Amino acid sequence: MTKPVILTVDDDQEVLNAVERDLRRHYRSDYRVLKASSGPEALETTRQIKARNAAVALFLVDERMPQMSGTQFLTEARKLYPDARKVLLTAYADTEAAIAGINTVGLDHYLMKPWDPPEQHLYPVLDDLLADWAAAFRAPFEGIRVAGSRWSPRSYEIRDFLSRTQTPYRWIDLDADGATRELVETLTPGLKRLPAVFFPDGTTLLAPTRNELAERIGLQTQARQPFYDLIVVGGGPSGLAAALYGASEGLRTILIELDAPGGQAGSSSQIENYLGFPSGIAGADLARRATAQARRFGAEVVTPRSVAAIRVEDPYRVVVLDDGTELRCYALLLSTGMIVRRLEVPGVEALTGAGVYYGGALSEAAACRGADVVIVGGANSAGQAALLFSRYARKVTMLVRGESLHASMSAYLINRIEAADNIEVLTRMTVAGACGTTRLDAIDLLRADTGERRTLPATAMFVFTGAVPQSEMVAGLVERDDLGFVMTGPDLLREGRRPKGWPLERDPFLLETSVPGVFASGDVRYGSTKRVASAVGEGSAAVGIIHKYLETV
Repeated sequence: MTKPVILTVDDDQEVLNAVERDLRRHYRSDYRVLKASSGPEALETTRQIKARNAAVALFLVDERMPQMSGTQFLTEARKLYPDARKVLLTAYADTEAAIAGINTVGLDHYLMKPWDPPEQHLYPVLDDLLADWAAAFRAPFEGIRVAGSRWSPRSYEIRDFLSRTQTPYRWIDLDADGATRELVETLTPGLKRLPAVFFPDGTTLLAPTRNELAERIGLQTQARQPFYDLIVVGGGPSGLAAALYGASEGLRTILIELDAPGGQAGSSSQIENYLGFPSGIAGADLARRATAQARRFGAEVVTPRSVAAIRVEDPYRVVVLDDGTELRCYALLLSTGMIVRRLEVPGVEALTGAGVYYGGALSEAAACRGADVVIVGGANSAGQAALLFSRYARKVTMLVRGESLHASMSAYLINRIEAADNIEVLTRMTVAGACGTTRLDAIDLLRADTGERRTLPATAMFVFTGAVPQSEMVAGLVERDDLGFVMTGPDLLREGRRPKGWPLERDPFLLETSVPGVFASGDVRYGSTKRVASAVGEGSAAVGIIHKYLETV
């Protein structure tokens, strides 16, 4: 396979040669380093690379060039390679232009001249950008292939799982690929067991479970030992933060995740208000970075594995997994977050995975090219999804129960939605039903204030209608409010009295539940702020509190 390209551009030949030399020295084993001495020459080179169906991983471009500025070149180059990472080389006086480039071309970084020594000022930045690019890169060689029907719920589940675990794969629609259809027919007559997942070694799985697939793609699906200092249940931002800090501070730590690390945040197309990422960061990228960081410190991350029950056998807390495996620990952190509330209207259940989807379903974005898409909900996650799908769909219609978006959505998202030509917002509108036999064809709408009904043609509907806490596994064990949120710390005290059955001569710690040694953080906790940064903070803080608890065990 041809190596991906790093293209560097500068009209100063001395600088260009120096950049090329440093890039070749560090990246030549994995990338092909090319250079161009002007914007037009670089653009022609980029077109030639595209014609050969090769990949460009990174553009490293000088801003001040006479025929075409770096920003102008990147504006044209990203039309050919929208996923390539973009870096400007600037002088001190050009920093304003570089900052403006973040908005103009989605600039990933800018580097000040000179960059010597490259080990400090060049390679660390480019290493990070190239790692991000490689994580999402779909290499032009045969790897895992998933063959099925777009309107098959099982096929959707497998594709979504692979996408959320950032596992590269090629999707083959059997309705459009006759040769592969014939092959699959020999494996499962009548195409009764879809999808068929083909692996590079020639083996095939038919309609695999997530656990079977996870084992084949190399995810850890079983705990390595029976006892841990800390078990974290739930792999959203809060759980990942707790696993990271627990392991880094010497606790034997394991994280158990039902689906893929990242939780609801992991399915967000773009988180733009998270500290430290001025251009925003995709939820899946944030989850990938956090998971890798937690594992680097020694935390085990087990997925996909659900928790069937939790019980107390002092001084241990016992977690029972879905396969009957029991794990023991001194301290347990519940960070299971929330799940999107299901729509209880006619037709929706039958079409779930066949045009009706809960959450972002990023694996479906490209498949919606030229289609009519409906987003149900008016909070930030719905707004982010609407903006994502507007890049592919002919039209995106948002259905909002309230009078406007302002009560539930951040201003920066509202401004972008209002500026989008192909997004329409329908207020005071709810879903009354979904229409279709094997796939979604239309949606029945009900206007809440007038009772007016209408039918809206749609290929896909993505539901963000609020969420409910995932706390069923501790029902009857710890105190929860009427909605299922887990009570912690001062919220457990009633007129100064400790919760019923509390056995200790102290009040519950902050983030501690009504059972000593069982803690909760993130969205599942009563009173939490439903923001990624807040969830990360709570997960991090929980570890410090857990250390205090462990001193008493």
